[in-house]
Amino acid sequence: MSPLGKLLVIGFGPGDMEHITKRALDALAESEVIIGYNTYVDLIRPLLNGQEIVRTGMTEEVSRAQEAVRQAEMGKKVAVISSGDAGVYGMAGLVYEVLMQKGWRREDGVEVEVVPGISAIQSCASLLGAPVMHDACTISLSDHLTPWETIVKRVEAAASADFVIALYNPRSGRRTRQIVETQSILLRYRDPQTPVGLVKSAYRERQQVIVTTLEDMLNHDIGMLTTVIIGNSSTTVYDGLIVTPRGYQRKYTLDATEQALKPHQRLRTEAEPWSLGAQEDRPQAGAAPTTLAGPSASGAAVATQARPQAIAAVQATTAVQTGAAPASLAAEALSRLAVGGKLPDAANARWSEHAPTVESTAGTSAVAGAGAASGMTTGGFGKPALFEVGVSPGVGNKKFTARQMALLAEVAGDDGELEYTPDHQIVLRVPCADPEELVGRLRDERFIVMPIGDVFKVKACDFCNMEKDDAVPVAEHLQVVLGGLQAPKETSIALNGCGMACYGAVLEDIGIVYRKGGYDLFLGGKKFGRNAHAAQPVAEGIPGDQITDIVENVIAEYKEKGHPNERFHKFFKRVGVVAGFRHEDAPATVEVNAVCGD
Repeated sequence: MSPLGKLLVIGFGPGDMEHITKRALDALAESEVIIGYNTYVDLIRPLLNGQEIVRTGMTEEVSRAQEAVRQAEMGKKVAVISSGDAGVYGMAGLVYEVLMQKGWRREDGVEVEVVPGISAIQSCASLLGAPVMHDACTISLSDHLTPWETIVKRVEAAASADFVIALYNPRSGRRTRQIVETQSILLRYRDPQTPVGLVKSAYRERQQVIVTTLEDMLNHDIGMLTTVIIGNSSTTVYDGLIVTPRGYQRKYTLDATEQALKPHQRLRTEAEPWSLGAQEDRPQAGAAPTTLAGPSASGAAVATQARPQAIAAVQATTAVQTGAAPASLAAEALSRLAVGGKLPDAANARWSEHAPTVESTAGTSAVAGAGAASGMTTGGFGKPALFEVGVSPGVGNKKFTARQMALLAEVAGDDGELEYTPDHQIVLRVPCADPEELVGRLRDERFIVMPIGDVFKVKACDFCNMEKDDAVPVAEHLQVVLGGLQAPKETSIALNGCGMACYGAVLEDIGIVYRKGGYDLFLGGKKFGRNAHAAQPVAEGIPGDQITDIVENVIAEYKEKGHPNERFHKFFKRVGVVAGFRHEDAPATVEVNAVCGD
């Protein structure tokens, strides 16, 4: 011990004697002076044995830290007490700051020991069930020391990133608006029915535990002794308890005694398609951002820049909420991403002023940052949403008429853009206040209109300028039945009209080649990346009256069993058998070390 004395900064947990650590008990016993806030001194008084006590009220934290340092420098052992953990909104940081101002050094200054304790997020979570089983953060709503603008940014960031959030210091006698503003921010990102736990005086005499929802939380008593725990998009309530799944259901069957994946298989990359190591075909620098799309009531697509995990949820929501306005959905997603700072600078500035404040027409709020959204009315948005669709003159037809090109030019105007893609379609991006009307105009001109994003895309060759058109009916049937459906990951279904397969159907996710009156089927192609490979031939000579049913069965199984963001070739390899077709590993590639080093 330093001859100058010792500072013991002690977190004594929630307040009852059963939850204080042995080291905290020993530290209190060996201290000569106890310094703390009045309420905290009263809580631990049964543990004291005649030590000198220095107690002060609220706003006296600095004087307590200064007094503790002064007495320690006089050679005393001084305990500075905090409830919960002294390093989480407690006295530990302030004690160090006071020492730093005095030029303190560890090697020759007062000895400091920080004794950890159980923080409120932990003690309150234990009373609620298991709400903090996944990524979580703590945010203090007290703006006495932190600018409110900073707190707002932190709430926005946590809400958009789908963190479980523990709110400390949510309300006091003077600070009443902060919790109201915080709820308003959270409702922009999370379902109103998101589970919320309110715990007051955890493990103390007047303990109170309430399980409620995000929209109803303010109807309960919330004060300085309350900790508010807000669930994420997967949090649920079961038998009065709040539980946030960790994600085991992605890989395990929780009601099965024998798991499909053996222990040695469970950490392999192919078993974790959502992991960083499994991500492939990343966009290169300067490439167009990932798009988010979903069919509207008329089959139109709404799109905006977004994280990949939001795509499937938005598609599913817009598909069932036929009353949702596509333009408002896109605008809402843009504004929320802008609030979270997720858009480029210019787009961020444009959309940040339009953060939605209206309630959902379906009775729920959208959660763009969490990967879900619901239809919203258009009120509050001053600019039309960015609308994005793919258009083509036909599945096999590659020829645009002059009227079609003129319509695209007119629709794009000065503010929109047209981009030709390898998928034999033009992507139209244009600010649009009435997507339904625009899609109607495009279809009137005999365009196929397709959503952009994680959907099934049907494409075909030109059937030798329509001279070999035997397979055209199959291509058109697949387009009608499968084109634009939501997929775990963007998936191409390609058909070539003869054995030459000059449009490369055998390289796509699902390839179909018409040959000698029958259809050959290929599954699991990978067009891009260092280990690109052709699809596996799984069947030859399939009759024309069976091929569409077989492909639909393959698609149905992929939709049912595929993981979010899992490419079809990885899915095929992971499950081993799809619609009766067995996966076979491709031959090992030969590594070539080029002289040039490329």
